[in-house]
Amino acid sequence: MDILRCILQVLAVVSGSMAAVMSMLIILRLQWPAPVLWILKLLTVAFSPLFFGIGVLCVLVGLATESVFLGIIGLYDGLFYLIYIIRVTRPPDVASGFEQAFGLNWENRLNAAQKEQLLPSRTILTLPAVPMPRLEQNIAFTTIPGTDRQLLCDVWQPNASVAPSGLAFIYMHGSAWALLDKDLGTRPFFKQLATQGHVIMDVAYRLAHETDMMGMVQDVKRAIGWMKANAATFGVNPDTVVVGGGSAGAHLALLAGYTADNPLFTPKELNGTDLGVCGVVSLYGPTDLKAMYFHTNQQITTRSTPGKPKKAMPVQMPAWIIHLMGKAYYRFHFDKDFANAGVFPVLLGGHPDECPEQYALFSPVTHVHANCPATLQIQGEHDLMASVKTTRLMHARLAEEKVPAVMHILPQTDHAFDLIMPGISPSAHSAIYDVERFLALRVRNGEWAAVVREALEE
Repeated sequence: MDILRCILQVLAVVSGSMAAVMSMLIILRLQWPAPVLWILKLLTVAFSPLFFGIGVLCVLVGLATESVFLGIIGLYDGLFYLIYIIRVTRPPDVASGFEQAFGLNWENRLNAAQKEQLLPSRTILTLPAVPMPRLEQNIAFTTIPGTDRQLLCDVWQPNASVAPSGLAFIYMHGSAWALLDKDLGTRPFFKQLATQGHVIMDVAYRLAHETDMMGMVQDVKRAIGWMKANAATFGVNPDTVVVGGGSAGAHLALLAGYTADNPLFTPKELNGTDLGVCGVVSLYGPTDLKAMYFHTNQQITTRSTPGKPKKAMPVQMPAWIIHLMGKAYYRFHFDKDFANAGVFPVLLGGHPDECPEQYALFSPVTHVHANCPATLQIQGEHDLMASVKTTRLMHARLAEEKVPAVMHILPQTDHAFDLIMPGISPSAHSAIYDVERFLALRVRNGEWAAVVREALEE
């Protein structure tokens, strides 16, 4: 019995101490480059419910074994992670929330049947089980003019038992404009959205080793044009298309959504085509590239100053990670442009003082106007990639132009928080809760749903 008690105490001490040490990462506001600490922070945020449970268990073991140390560390862990979970699952501030954007009675505008499929609360233990959507992968949605290069996408359609909403959500993955691919960490998110009747188009756009930033924006517009042209096939209302994404993908979505009528950003083969969208969802998307240049310390990682060498940046993944990733290492393009991922002097042709017009041209905040589509911005307060300050500034600009806009800044949360264990992560749940309701407000309720159902039944 004494041996069992000793083992229990040791396990509680180790796990409770680990949870306490990891809590420091939540408090810490990181600055780029800090890739290892960033990943650890994302894991800590995702596993915060587990660490809260460890704290509770430590208190119980401490009481059972009369250990004051375990009682104290358990109390600290339990309270710290409980407070974090409560804070991160609060709704947006009233000044930037759904009430401000869509009116005090905005929830009354949601379709009653669809409302039943939304998350019941921001504070849930796990995402609910849902009917399995229909997934068709690697569909060629366009061929780049003058080449044989096809762009691919995955299309998620609702399960046959789910009533279609008529809305399409076109999603661009995060990439630092140079890395990664579609179908990365988003399946729980897409399954939840498909359960509400939405069609999701997960796009693999070209990256920096193949095209420039203008080419990427134009790829997004090609995706919009394709979905609208094939709306009847998927039971989608061509006037109910929302574009969005994470990080660089969100940046491209914002640009595409705000420049629907701008010929400079439109592929020549789509001139005269309706590329307008009814909403944009930005998950931690950069809004001002000059501000991001300084926020990510590129003035010291891409330039030498007198008497100071450039700050070292990671240029390749460790060999053990490459081995562990296997074929995914090549699918995510880590072999092509890892060193220049997100490096603006390479992406834009110079530093902000050398080509300020390029930084302005590709900053979504430059293109805010009164006819911008409704916008949802979600970002972590501690985002080490995209500046939260500029996110707030763009929300203010949208408000000035009277564009319906919601902004939710999640406290003590970092970049890409929604991609790590989204099934249990409180911050991911809070973001999904917002996206669900934003999309539901974009749905054309009533007669359109009936039209879609009849068309699909024929």
